[in-house]
Amino acid sequence: MAELVCVGAIAGAFGVNGEVRLKSFTADPQAIAGYGPLATEDGARTFEVTLGRPVKGGFAAHLSGVHTKEDADALRGVQLFAPRDRLPDLPDDEFYHADLIGLEVFDTGGAALGRIKAVHNHGADDLLEIHGPGLRNTVLLPFTRAAVPTVDLGAGRIVADPPDGLFPNADEG
Repeated sequence: MAELVCVGAIAGAFGVNGEVRLKSFTADPQAIAGYGPLATEDGARTFEVTLGRPVKGGFAAHLSGVHTKEDADALRGVQLFAPRDRLPDLPDDEFYHADLIGLEVFDTGGAALGRIKAVHNHGADDLLEIHGPGLRNTVLLPFTRAAVPTVDLGAGRIVADPPDGLFPNADEG
């Protein structure tokens, strides 16, 4: 099965005719309709997407097989995925979140800090959620050029220069 990348999510019903409120996670929000059919994470359902007008938080959209408000409501919170090979290539300094998850994290001295568990975005810069041995809790590292000077997808690793105090036992050597 092709590697899947989350490109959007259904925020619930929009109106009474089976439309959904669709949140797009793509750089060009309207491009989401061109990556279809989109699938649920488990691949159990696929949908052709027809975008309607922009609405608060996304688009009013028709999904194939969704005909009633109840059908649309039942999909609230469902994430939609596209095969990685349908997405455009990115410039060298941009990355799909799916490409970062699982990468090993090392500090600038070569010491292992952990592995990327997830990538979060709460409106500002992305945050890398890192877990690993010696970490009581996961650590959120800003995904900025200053904090992450090197991303090497081929080697499956990033080099981090975290702010002081962010990683226990990583400070001062």
